[in-house]
Amino acid sequence: MVSEIFLLGFQHLDNFKILIFSLILLIHILTVCENFLVMALAQISQNLQSPMFFFLQQLSVSDLLQSVVIVPTLLRTVINEGAKIPLIGCIVQLYFFGVTEALQSFLLTVMSYDRYLAICNPLRYSSLMSHRVCVKLIAISWLLALSVTSVTQIPAATQEFCNQNTINHFFCDYFPLLELSCSDTSLARILTIALSTPVILFPFMLIIGSYICIAHEILKIVSSIGRQKAFSTCSSHLAVVSIFYGTLIVTYMVPRRNQSQTISKLLSLLYTVVTPFINPMIYSLKSADMKNALKNVLQ
Repeated sequence: MVSEIFLLGFQHLDNFKILIFSLILLIHILTVCENFLVMALAQISQNLQSPMFFFLQQLSVSDLLQSVVIVPTLLRTVINEGAKIPLIGCIVQLYFFGVTEALQSFLLTVMSYDRYLAICNPLRYSSLMSHRVCVKLIAISWLLALSVTSVTQIPAATQEFCNQNTINHFFCDYFPLLELSCSDTSLARILTIALSTPVILFPFMLIIGSYICIAHEILKIVSSIGRQKAFSTCSSHLAVVSIFYGTLIVTYMVPRRNQSQTISKLLSLLYTVVTPFINPMIYSLKSADMKNALKNVLQ
């Protein structure tokens, strides 16, 4: 029985190995610093106590957790041209990765609902999106992410792995791990596809619906300055949504025979390493409140 999994990572890097390792390490360090900064600013600054920054703080927690779970293994595969990981460690990594992906999907949906209320129902926004409601929405998002991921991971964790132990990837992803199994994986695959609807497609459709309503409301605004201000409050969230769901749908919902393994790994690199790095930058650069809070802290 297999007790260790060997991750191939990116092969034949040759002279670029040190450069790529250094670049990924730098991105990881900046990711950790950025997300800690966003969490700290949202906690201590009086100007960042709105629901939007409360949700952004939780998104930073998710980004930070994902980077810590994935990047150390990625760095080992780069510098050693592959890495061994215990089977139980592989399943644990897969579980926490699944939790962060599901959590981000739910958080982005909650944030789109927040933007919808702020623009389409501004007079009742304070009462509808009170601190108590925000805490409930975050608690539900965490609970759903933990429970849905557990349901999908139990079939994967109970598989028998008896012959092959090599995954052509830089972390323990779900379907590459199932391909190593020497037992029946049909239940695990069906369960994952069935749960992808409430975790990915349904939230994505809710976000699209929210932005259709928001766009309709913005078009009613007579003043061009007012329209620009309303759109600027949504542009950061819309950019993060596009990057997150775009890469996720292409990676997991496009049939694997239509994309090479290298393309699949590059897409995975985009949403596991690059996205947690650029999310705080997108929100910080777009938010005047965030920049002012940082100036006050520095002063």
